[in-house]
Amino acid sequence: MSAASALSKSASKTVPAPSTPAAGASTLTPGQHGIKEHSDGRFGYVPVQTRSDRFKSVNVADFEAVTGREAVWKHSPVAKFTDLTADVLDGSRYLIESTSSADISVEWVPRTDARIGTAGLPEERAAANAWGVFDDALAITVSGEEAKEITVTRSALGNTARGAHTIIEAKPFSQATVILANTGDARISENIEIILGESANLTVVSLQEWDDSAVHLANHFASIGRDARLKHVVVSLGGSIVRVNPSVRLAGPGSDTLLLGLYFADAGQHLEQQVYVFHDAPKSRSRVNYKGALQGQDARTVWIGDVLIGNKAAGTDSYEQNRNLVLSEGTRADSIPNLEIETGDIVGAGHASATGRFDDEQLFYLQSRGITEEEARRLVVRGFLTEVVQQIGSPELEARLQLAIEAELIGTDDK
Repeated sequence: MSAASALSKSASKTVPAPSTPAAGASTLTPGQHGIKEHSDGRFGYVPVQTRSDRFKSVNVADFEAVTGREAVWKHSPVAKFTDLTADVLDGSRYLIESTSSADISVEWVPRTDARIGTAGLPEERAAANAWGVFDDALAITVSGEEAKEITVTRSALGNTARGAHTIIEAKPFSQATVILANTGDARISENIEIILGESANLTVVSLQEWDDSAVHLANHFASIGRDARLKHVVVSLGGSIVRVNPSVRLAGPGSDTLLLGLYFADAGQHLEQQVYVFHDAPKSRSRVNYKGALQGQDARTVWIGDVLIGNKAAGTDSYEQNRNLVLSEGTRADSIPNLEIETGDIVGAGHASATGRFDDEQLFYLQSRGITEEEARRLVVRGFLTEVVQQIGSPELEARLQLAIEAELIGTDDK
């Protein structure tokens, strides 16, 4: 039996329904979200008590059809990508371009690869649909203690509805920056697993510069080992609908993660990110900082941040924040931070969220020194977003993103 098949059977295992339900009782389908067997043999809906209790399965049939009323989908324009949640996807290999770097291998591996399924499992239908169809997974394996960088680019996916799977593994004590660059057109649902061994130091950058018509649904699952550190960066600038959801489990004592996000939504664009950090080990640390700007009619951004400090995570230090800058009328930014704490023995935990317009005092200060209003606005936005760019740690990419932000701001002045 393949690893994927074994996972599917394990994740979707259900108890047979009673053959003779009580009179007046509704008939429930085993395997649906929240349906469990009670101690007396009856079935019923059991609400999810904590973030880690969400139903997981690699079998798409275990998830009901997406309607948009589900908690995980209620902020998304689901009618615009039913092909990715309901139809059979193309799971074949696709073309990639990769820079070369010593101690980093890039190869296609079969579904039976032992690493598949070790970082996380799907919690929604689009992810499960992608999981069930991929022929081979793209595997990026990092070794060696010297710092290095690699860029893997996809630019020729086309408009065929696809499902894909990627593994990024950092061997113990290794260091690297892995940049996943997305350009061109696409309709893709994918899962990316990120696995860090002991004392590994890994930066993963997911860069979305898609064409205006592209639709991209991605779930990133990360597992961080003892004393390892993951810097995870999501940059979403292009595409029609882009939904990148990172889930990070701090699995080893002393593990650390920094989750950064940068997004700029134009007219009609939907950019979404649902972030989940699970402190499952003692003395773990996390920081989440997402910043976005919106301009143009019907520009929409969604940020949901879930942090769970488990009962084994004594000594946890955690903080998450999201900031949105609104540049014009007709935009909408949803920002929802959530924090669950199951132990009182922590260093600290907190969250913050804010959405607002330009600071009039900043604009007045700049204009009083002879700077035009248009240039003053660009300076304020550039400074607002640059905080995230400067933390990436790749000088070449940082310079490229500064130019991309400048291009977005020039476009703002033209509207």
